[in-house]
Amino acid sequence: MRNSLLLVTLVLIPALLTSTSVIADDKAELTALLAEFLDGATRNDPAIHNKYWADELIYTSSAGTRFDKAFLMQSVTSRGELKPDDIGMRYSSEDVQILQYGDTAVIAFTLVGKSATETLRFLNSGTFIRKNGHWQAVNWQATKKAE
Repeated sequence: MRNSLLLVTLVLIPALLTSTSVIADDKAELTALLAEFLDGATRNDPAIHNKYWADELIYTSSAGTRFDKAFLMQSVTSRGELKPDDIGMRYSSEDVQILQYGDTAVIAFTLVGKSATETLRFLNSGTFIRKNGHWQAVNWQATKKAE
């Protein structure tokens, strides 16, 4: 019995440690992806938007409208990427929380938009899936934060 318990322990501990390490690596990757996206969103970079959003995206805006990736991308590309002098609002994140379930993750954070005259805050959450080794958002919800 002791030998069986020892064998099970020796097999499970490395598996659990590896799993914890992989999840930590995924959280670091998702955190970096969010930072890259917010930098790209500040510039209205179509390539960053295309990378970040999955083709099957369902996006619910803070204004209460729901749309898909094609609509979002049309809006981004019609405006075009901004030159540094044309950037009026810079985006960052606060209070990032990541929950991971294998190849699915939920990210919740406060989106902060700062301009020269105002600071806006939105509660954002997104569901990500890992496809072909890359994380993409399949669902997004944005809500203006109560003052």
